[in-house]
Parts: sequence; structure tokens; C-alpha cells
Amino acid sequence: MATRDDVECWLTDMDGVLVHENQALPGAPELIQQWLDEGTEFLVLTNNSIFTPRDLSARLRSSGLHVPEERIWTSALATADFCKSQMPGGSAFVIGEAGMTTALHEAGFIMTETAPDYVVVGETRNYSFEAITKAVRLIRAGARFIVTNPDATGPSAEGVLPATGAIAAMIEKATGKQPYVVGKPNPMMFRSAMNRIGAHSENTGMIGDRMDTDVQAGIEAGLHTVLVMTGISDQAEIDKYPFRPSEVISGVHELVRTEPFEVEL
Repeated sequence: MATRDDVECWLTDMDGVLVHENQALPGAPELIQQWLDEGTEFLVLTNNSIFTPRDLSARLRSSGLHVPEERIWTSALATADFCKSQMPGGSAFVIGEAGMTTALHEAGFIMTETAPDYVVVGETRNYSFEAITKAVRLIRAGARFIVTNPDATGPSAEGVLPATGAIAAMIEKATGKQPYVVGKPNPMMFRSAMNRIGAHSENTGMIGDRMDTDVQAGIEAGLHTVLVMTGISDQAEIDKYPFRPSEVISGVHELVRTEPFEVEL
């Protein structure tokens, strides 16, 4: 298992680590800039499959974080990457938004409602009973059932919303088929991200704010795991689990280098 000194590449969660309620957290802009200045390979990860990397880059910019779109890895991209590796040039019926359909299109997939290879369920704010019914019938007819992430609820200004995992549970109940979930805590999400930047588990660190997704998947992928306390976790939350992160820090500001970075000649 890598120590922080061994880490040459970083994967980091977004919400609760870099931003909170559309505001950059302390140290986040400096850490991203430090990685860019030093040529450190990194990706910002999110289980949210609604938005494209370009959308997310713009949203982060309005929060005070300048993250190039090619440095963002979503569960939609990981899902499209997985589907392409399994069935290049395949077809899919999608319940989801532009982030998911764009990723599949760019992976060479066609969208169809007629005998698709996959039914892919991602995050959306516009679930329809008609679309869910269609997904159930297609899966019962033999389509493979893929879900971008397992989160049962998501946040909103008004309170929690039912999310991908809740809709997937309805489809699972109606079909008797379990979905394959690509996003965190499946370490597949991290492996596809590492492949994207040419990283290896021995020299990669993962920064997250959740024990049940970020830390669990990071440990299973063999990464150096850093839990920050700026999200949902506190000591009581950490104590619930039989595993521990490699280190616990108060926030990403602790990872910002204070001395100038010197390039060895």
C-alpha cells in the first residue's frame, strides 16, 4: 500500500472534498493549481452522470475552481468505457441525461429502443413511468442491465431526492435481474480513471469524504486513501466500518505544498 510520499497521481472526489454547495472549499483552488503547475496527473471523480465534463468544468469555474474538462471523470464516462470494452459498437436504451448519452455516443454506441444490448440507468431529474416500463420490458427480453451509480438519494436545496439507486431498485424488483453498477464503490470506476491517465495503484492516491464509497473503493483498488472531514464523515462515521483510510485530514488544504516546488535537473 502506497504512502503519501509514494503518490505521483491523484484521484479526488468533487462534492464535499473540493466544493460544498457550489463554493470551493479551503485549499481546493490552490491544490488543483499546484497539480497543474507541477504536471501531476490527476482526475476529479463524480458519481453524478447528469452532466458532461464540459458542463461540470463550467460549474466548477463558477465555484472558483479551474478544472480542465479533460481532468473530470464521471460515472457516465466510466460506464461508457465499460460498455465499450465489453461490446464495442453496441447499442443501448438509456434512462439519463446528456452526460450519459453523450458519453455512450462518443464511445461508439447507438441509442435504440429496439432490442438494445444494454439498458443503462443513470441520474436524471425527469424519470418517467413510461421509460421505466420500457426498461423493464427490454431487460426481461434479454438486454443487460447497467447502472451508473448506486446512490439511492441525492441532495437538493429542498431536501433529498430519489436518485439512480432508487430507480434501479424498482427496475430490479420488476425484472428479477440485478444490475451491474459501474460507479463508486465499484473499484472499476477508479481503474478506468487510472487507465485514462496512465496511473498505477502503487503510486496513486484517492481523496474522498465518504467511507462507504470513496474509501471502500480506494482500498479495494489498492490505492492510498485520504479521507477529508469537510463532507459527510465524522469520527462516529469512521468507527462504523471495519476498514480504515490510509490517513484522515481536516481538508484538502493540508495537501497544499507550502514550500516552492523544485524541478530536479
